[in-house]
Amino acid sequence: RLRLCCQELTTVRVQDPRVQNEGSWNAYVDYKIFLHTNSKAFTAKTSCVRRRYREFVWLRKQLQRNAGLVPVPELPGKSTFFVGSTDEFIEKRRQGLQQFLEK
Repeated sequence: RLRLCCQELTTVRVQDPRVQNEGSWNAYVDYKIFLHTNSKAFTAKTSCVRRRYREFVWLRKQLQRNAGLVPVPELPGKSTFFVGSTDEFIEKRRQGLQQFLEK
């Protein structure tokens, strides 16, 4: 008899970029981070928070500090000089943040 074991899965999605304080000098973009898991290590099976780019920078620094020789994935660039539309830049960054979290 074949017995299948439940495989633990965790999915994370970076979605719904929103410009906050639009039109002001302190405008920024934040992203909805949605996590879903069936892992027994998590009490909440889903969670959702909004985070901005600089919080990803903080997370990466913390990971680097504790990673030893394990390489930490790169973040998408923080380019203030971007050729193209703002929407295009935000989407490219969203994709890069998604890849960072997946790795």
